[in-house]
Amino acid sequence: MALAQLTGVCLAYGGRDLLKAVNFGLDPTSRVALAGANGSGKTTLMRIIAGELRADSGEVAIPRDFRVGYLPQSGVAYTGRSLIEEAETAFDRLHALVARKEELELRLGSVTEASRETEQLLRQHHELQEALLDSGYYERRERIQTVLAGLGFLAADLERSAGDFSGGWQMRIALAKLLLGRPDLLLLDEPTNYLDLEARTWLEGYLTGLAGGYLIASHDRYFLDVTVDQVAELWNGRLKVYRGNYSSYEKRRGEELAEIVARYRAQREEIARTEEFINRFRYNASKAQMVQSRIKQLERIERIEIPETMQQVRFSFPPAPHSGRQTLSLEHVSKSYGSRRVLSDFSLSLGRGEKLVIAGRNGAGKSTLMRIVAGIDRSYSGSVRYGTDVELGYFSQDFEAHLDASKSVMEEIETVLPTVLYPRARDLLGAFLFRGDDVFKPVSVLSGGEKSRLALLKLLLVPANLLVLDEPTNHLDLSSKDVLLDALLRYEGTLVFVSHDRYFIEKLATQVLELTRAEAKDDSPSSARLFPGDYAYYLWKISGRSEESAAQGAGPKAAPGQPARPPSVLRKLEREQRGLLERIGELERRAAALSEELAKPSTYLDAERAKRVASDLDANAREQESATRRWEALEEELSAAKRR
Repeated sequence: MALAQLTGVCLAYGGRDLLKAVNFGLDPTSRVALAGANGSGKTTLMRIIAGELRADSGEVAIPRDFRVGYLPQSGVAYTGRSLIEEAETAFDRLHALVARKEELELRLGSVTEASRETEQLLRQHHELQEALLDSGYYERRERIQTVLAGLGFLAADLERSAGDFSGGWQMRIALAKLLLGRPDLLLLDEPTNYLDLEARTWLEGYLTGLAGGYLIASHDRYFLDVTVDQVAELWNGRLKVYRGNYSSYEKRRGEELAEIVARYRAQREEIARTEEFINRFRYNASKAQMVQSRIKQLERIERIEIPETMQQVRFSFPPAPHSGRQTLSLEHVSKSYGSRRVLSDFSLSLGRGEKLVIAGRNGAGKSTLMRIVAGIDRSYSGSVRYGTDVELGYFSQDFEAHLDASKSVMEEIETVLPTVLYPRARDLLGAFLFRGDDVFKPVSVLSGGEKSRLALLKLLLVPANLLVLDEPTNHLDLSSKDVLLDALLRYEGTLVFVSHDRYFIEKLATQVLELTRAEAKDDSPSSARLFPGDYAYYLWKISGRSEESAAQGAGPKAAPGQPARPPSVLRKLEREQRGLLERIGELERRAAALSEELAKPSTYLDAERAKRVASDLDANAREQESATRRWEALEEELSAAKRR
């Protein structure tokens, strides 16, 4: 039975019905993703459930003792306490129980003889003590350290003032406090926005082992796949629930959308035929009755609406200028900030067409290396050489420097838009979430996320054969990520990128460069290791290395009282393996269709079409190989885990 129940909830902003008679139930077993396009009402719905916003009509029923915790997308700041003191406030509710228990102990100490009042006090004291034991209150220090470490904080951070942390780390503090408070229901609005890949992976494991329920809005497809078993989609103000993980939802929703689009097109054709008849015979007296009948017929049609977000856009890079086979070479590069050594004697060589992801925790030197590769930072020792005719494009979080605040969004894009793409300018802007009148907004009034998307699109429209992209997916929704991913998969130049989106990395990377720094020494330089394979290969290699270290007694240890492989983790691995099998089957079917397409005379007589199909077939083969290797690695990991 749902303990948080919404019935007939409606809410409008201006003249737009954002939520239309929404019915939705959540309880402590819920594992739900909240899906929908930007602006569909996901945050609004969460705020209504959290009690921060009142609906125009309908009922929101939540029992008084059912605790709901809400993490907003932004706007959280903590000051006046150290990090560990701020984390301790997550237990304020339990501190109150302790104070009440101590008060009862004082009263019991003053009682001189047994009485009914004494029995009541003893019973209340026992209930409070049991509640505190069940809550984990007495192990809170260990829990605080575990959660903060999982979210990326170092031991040295615990005594730092909370106010010293930047905005992204403030959101991590908020998330830590929410997790430590153990509400019955978590409402997480884009919790991965400020997390690196390691913290996201930790959060995945934490949530899958959680006793309470949660509702998550996120643009991280992999994160949702391993944490949810239902998807609730907001579309045109209505809410519909789909069983299964996010990939399962996408498959079913894709089939539904294809049917909607087919019905939409058929209806448009019917409307066009009817309007043509009306216009043709409007002034023909003998047809007047028939014209009126058709006019009434048009008025009765319930129009199928296709939201702009459903329009599929395929973005293509301008052709990458031809370059030599060797694109980039770094030799014995070292970099320091004062006394702090970041890189030491680092060397790297990249050939044409490689797609290298740089992995590692925050602070390992990823952005520093990206700036060196991009030629932005020149204060290093060693050498950086570019291949013959290399044209470089660089995207970083310092995106405002590449925008003219006096121009509109459309004008800014037109400064770099190739003439052949002018008719598609609105489509391209729409793919990067600038829709309708947004294209006429002045750059000066755009939010940070909007400016980031605009700067990224500008960069991608300029021909380059070496792209250096630092967190290109940060402010994109899932459909925009798919547009970018599709374009990068077909991009023929060399790519060096950093991303915290695992799905994006798994699909794109052909090599992985891992940067690590010894946590015990802040001044130690990062060590680097190149893995000449995709991300699945990298994970397989480092899992083998971890098992070897563990066998030697040097591996990471589980938290006190925790099994090495809890059942929730086993279930997670099994779900991922099942998902891979489904994906491999889809890829095999797609490969067969592409091969059949390539064999058609109409295809091989069209050079561009044949090249495109052959490229898709090649990408399909690489993904099949990657998925198969990952499946095999999971099989070994599961077998080893079950033997323990």
